[in-house]
Amino acid sequence: MSTRILIVDDLIPNLNLLEVKLAAEYYDVVRATSGSEALEIAQNEQIDLVLLDAVMPGMNGFEACEKLKTDPRTWHIPVVMVTALEETRNRIRGLEAGADDFITKPIDDFNLMARVRSLLRLKMVTDQLMTHATETAPTRDLIDHLAKKRGNILIVEDEPNSAKKIERVLGDKHNVTCQPDPKEAILDATRNVDLLIVTLTSEEFSGLRLCARLRSDPRTQDLPILAITEMSDEDVMVRAYDTGINDTVMRPLQEGEIKARVNTQLKRKFFADSLRDDFAESLDMVIADPMTGLGNRRYFDRAMAPLIDGVENGRTFSLVVFDVDHFKRVNDILGHDVGDDVLKEVAARLVTNMRAIDVVSRYGGEEFIVAMPGTSAEDATAAADRMRGLISGTPIFVDDAALKVSVSAGVAQAEKGEKLREIFKRADDALYAAKKAGRNKVMQAQAMKAA
Repeated sequence: MSTRILIVDDLIPNLNLLEVKLAAEYYDVVRATSGSEALEIAQNEQIDLVLLDAVMPGMNGFEACEKLKTDPRTWHIPVVMVTALEETRNRIRGLEAGADDFITKPIDDFNLMARVRSLLRLKMVTDQLMTHATETAPTRDLIDHLAKKRGNILIVEDEPNSAKKIERVLGDKHNVTCQPDPKEAILDATRNVDLLIVTLTSEEFSGLRLCARLRSDPRTQDLPILAITEMSDEDVMVRAYDTGINDTVMRPLQEGEIKARVNTQLKRKFFADSLRDDFAESLDMVIADPMTGLGNRRYFDRAMAPLIDGVENGRTFSLVVFDVDHFKRVNDILGHDVGDDVLKEVAARLVTNMRAIDVVSRYGGEEFIVAMPGTSAEDATAAADRMRGLISGTPIFVDDAALKVSVSAGVAQAEKGEKLREIFKRADDALYAAKKAGRNKVMQAQAMKAA
């Protein structure tokens, strides 16, 4: 389904004009001639954006906006208020009603489409965030929290009065830093900045060049950029969007417009950051053991596929299975909390003393498994025995008590044609032999001789 935009105006010529502009960009357009009709449509149909005239008879645009933003069915839909150029007070009123942005009459095509595209991108991220919201963080509460988050804003402006005005408008809700030097700004932009506001009207430096430089740097390529320009300089605006800026604000700067543009860009960034964090956390939950931080069994099984393929091409690797000796006794006598601390310490010693290319995972319970690429059974046995001695030779301290802990291990070198479960079984059989031989030993599959 194409993006659907609801346009609301009591004057049919205005609706016709907006519909032509939007349809030319392949948006589906839905029309309403009153605030009450707009509410009914938004509540019952799939709407992605609302363009809402501020002044209408009956329920005006401000009242309609406020109802849209308080209704659980429609609060997430971006609303753009359409106001007359001189109606600065209406912009403030619109912000208070929950409007996301403004377009002034007469409507400029370039700015209309820039606003529409920017807010539709925000809507897309919002929808994704709503889809990924968890029961412990209710959707509305989570998004409201992110929308109110303080942002770190960097202003690149060499005209002091302009910079001070922006800082005054935004400083009560955000952390604002002004930097007139573009070279320093490039460095500053890499240091925990959520939004960059840059002038394109400076005679001292090229704002376009600065934007292009930021977009070419992996550290700042996703940083939201709000550019300040002149209404008359459409060529500069076109070039600015070509370099990858996110939005523009025109001189003379209006407080309501600055707030609206900044809020939209910061919300989009914070929502996207939250999505990335949720994805990373979900990925960790899928592939990581929550107690030790090592890869879990699923992670290990997936990591083995290229190593097993490599064996068919003449490469080798060995598996080492470690098991903590008498671990049940630790849990039964000292408690599970102490047992957890022992497992964490064993995991830490394993991961810090094996090679960077080795794959170390917790395979379940008190069992750990290590894959050693390019390593024969003999070399893997020697490495495993070194780890055995390191663990048993150094006490583990839990609540100021020194615990002597040992591990046993079994080693198997992968052979052509073997599947992972077959290699693991041979290593596990060797581990069983080490346990049977008295524990605190390393046994090698096949030869079954103690290290």
